[in-house]
Amino acid sequence: MSSKMYNQMWHQTQEALNSLLDKESQKLIEPQRNPVFIFQTLATFYIKYVQIFRNLENVYDQIVHPQKRILIRKILDGVMGRILELKNEMVELELSEFQYFDDILQDLKLAPQQLDIPIPKYFLKEKLDIIKGRERILSQILADTELGLSDKTRPVKGLSLEEAVKLIQIAERARQGRLRAMFMKQIFLQEHRARHAKALGDRIADVGASALRIQKVWRSFHQCKKTERQREEEMIFLGMNPPHMFNEVSAAITQAEKVTCLRNEVQIKHEEDYREALVTIKDDLKLTEGPDIKENLQDQIRHWFIECRNLTGTFPDYPDVKDGGSAIIFSKKTPQQEEDEGWKMSSSVFLHTMEEGNNVYKDIWKNKDESGNFPQDYDREMIKEEKRKELESEIRVQVDELMRQELKNLKLAVNREKELPAKMRKKKGGKNKGKKGKKEKKGKDKDLTADRSIESLYKELVEEGLLIQSLKVNLSDYIGEYSYLGTSLRQVAIEPMPSLLDVRQLIALYGILPLGSAAVHEKAPLVRSLLLAGPSGVGKKMLVHAICTETGANLFNLSAANIAGKYPGKSGLQMMLHVVLKVARQLQPSVVWIGDTEKTFYRKVPSAERKMEPKRLKQQLPKILKLLKPNDRILIVGTTHRPFDAELRSFCRVYQKIILVPRPDYASRYVLWKQIIQRSGGVITNALNVSCLAKVTDGFTQGHIVEVVKGVLTDRRIRQQTQKPLVALEFVAALSSMNPVYQEEEESFKNWYAKTPMGKKRNLALTEGNAEKERDKGGKKGKKEKKKK
Repeated sequence: MSSKMYNQMWHQTQEALNSLLDKESQKLIEPQRNPVFIFQTLATFYIKYVQIFRNLENVYDQIVHPQKRILIRKILDGVMGRILELKNEMVELELSEFQYFDDILQDLKLAPQQLDIPIPKYFLKEKLDIIKGRERILSQILADTELGLSDKTRPVKGLSLEEAVKLIQIAERARQGRLRAMFMKQIFLQEHRARHAKALGDRIADVGASALRIQKVWRSFHQCKKTERQREEEMIFLGMNPPHMFNEVSAAITQAEKVTCLRNEVQIKHEEDYREALVTIKDDLKLTEGPDIKENLQDQIRHWFIECRNLTGTFPDYPDVKDGGSAIIFSKKTPQQEEDEGWKMSSSVFLHTMEEGNNVYKDIWKNKDESGNFPQDYDREMIKEEKRKELESEIRVQVDELMRQELKNLKLAVNREKELPAKMRKKKGGKNKGKKGKKEKKGKDKDLTADRSIESLYKELVEEGLLIQSLKVNLSDYIGEYSYLGTSLRQVAIEPMPSLLDVRQLIALYGILPLGSAAVHEKAPLVRSLLLAGPSGVGKKMLVHAICTETGANLFNLSAANIAGKYPGKSGLQMMLHVVLKVARQLQPSVVWIGDTEKTFYRKVPSAERKMEPKRLKQQLPKILKLLKPNDRILIVGTTHRPFDAELRSFCRVYQKIILVPRPDYASRYVLWKQIIQRSGGVITNALNVSCLAKVTDGFTQGHIVEVVKGVLTDRRIRQQTQKPLVALEFVAALSSMNPVYQEEEESFKNWYAKTPMGKKRNLALTEGNAEKERDKGGKKGKKEKKKK
């Protein structure tokens, strides 16, 4: 797609955003009381903002004009923040982390896939060098300490001579056995042919009958193949089967990837040119226009001196530096205008940012003729205008110093007026400042490692195993399917279990978007901590690694088992947390992972785990959360498969957002089986009934499915697929030794979640709603009975 097409996409998206901002301003003025109407309004805005987000992210990634990219980035961050605000409002309205938009999507004629939250590519692109450098350092430290060696790279344990000879003998005997079996098969076939020939005798078969039989067999075979091909073409046409060469990379995709790489190079070059131009153009302006600007400012200020003298009879006091100096004299704003500008129509933090960006777009870019800017390089005149203002403010500071002295001389020479001493004017301010400074000093925590560099602390944490290397897993690798009946179930007062893609969406909203963008994290509803609760094998740890991969975050492991025996004592624990937080802040974004987090909040510590001291962090975690500020892009993520073992009150006090991760439903299992088999080198044919596999594996998790597929699809089995296609029975046999997640376990998770703060609020709202419905029904029945009488 050319730059012209992306510019057109941007203009269309801006028009949609402008329309949406107008509608939102109107809706927020109108008071509403109906919760259903409010939710539909919020959901509609949310869905439309997600569509704008998807388009803007694509445009920002592909447009090469540096000044346009700055504006698009500002609007993009605003849209992301507004999406998080709307999500937060929907959660508070419905008292549930999961929302369903089936009916609204149907009205807007959108597919559920269009609700996917895209992850902006600039999260990684803009700090790729930093991430790669950090990974190299981490790998080097792990290699030096031998912590990072996986099972495959660890030195293989040597065998004794007897064991080696035994292994060779087993392999040789197996080879001889296979050869012997092959010879016996050949002998058997020879004897069978001899017996058959003897039974028939030497009678020569009729040539015509033989030809007819061959024709019948061939025509039957040919027709079967033709029917099979036609059936396959029909299935492809209906969209039931993927087209041929579906998994192979086409020439068009290869070319598109080359164009994308080239576009990225052009983006980098244009941004470098733009940064250089900002300096050179400002220097040129300083030489050419600087003296004129200085002279004009002096003339304006002198004219003001004379006007004030003529009007009041005395020279004015020169405005202080804190108030803006002489700039405040020539400001055209009236007090009334300042009041109007301070009033906001909505409590949203991001609406103002989007409106500002939208106004800049309308003023500059909407009707700008760019027919002459084919390479989409920076606009020199725009930079001049911007730098002229900067230069004027810098020169104004110098002029103010000169004119302040000139005013003093004028007063002394003309009026013999004396100014009040500066000490008298600043006495009060000085005292307050001193007090504030003292308070700030008292509030600050002592730096326990002031004499150490971040590099040395980083190395120490890696060597202690507290800072670990995250697995390269994308959020899109968390496979699942949408819940298509969420709204319908809620309408009949049944709370649906969330689907895997609902969970994936929450991870993007609560974890990835705020960690990836500093502007969003600072102003959006702050999520400091996140808990992922669910059975073993549903992908909780994978989601933690996906957050780190998508945002380039450091991963700190503060699981009870991992910190056992490290930094002993109270002072040691304080030092460990100080070092972790210091490194996490300096090298943000960062994720602090606490695996099996129920151990930190045990009701009663099992005797086998007492030595491990699992509850070391219990008192410290609430304090850590209080220390995290909006500008600290640090997220605490806990994972647990036994939340029932934890003390609920303190558990819920630490984890702000609790996400229940379910076992996969039928639709998700169907997609999982297909994709995992294909990713592992398997070929899905008509012989393999994926639907049957999905049905049979009810209760089994993603972890079970991955393990089974890896066990069945060995290198040898993958090579055999052309002669022997995969069948469902192979996978079912491997499942027989595994324990599924039973319905009772899932119910226990539901019951536990119902005791959490959000679960309690949701249940209370549902019971009150049902009671109101019953009252309405009772009232209607009473009225009907009266009418009958």
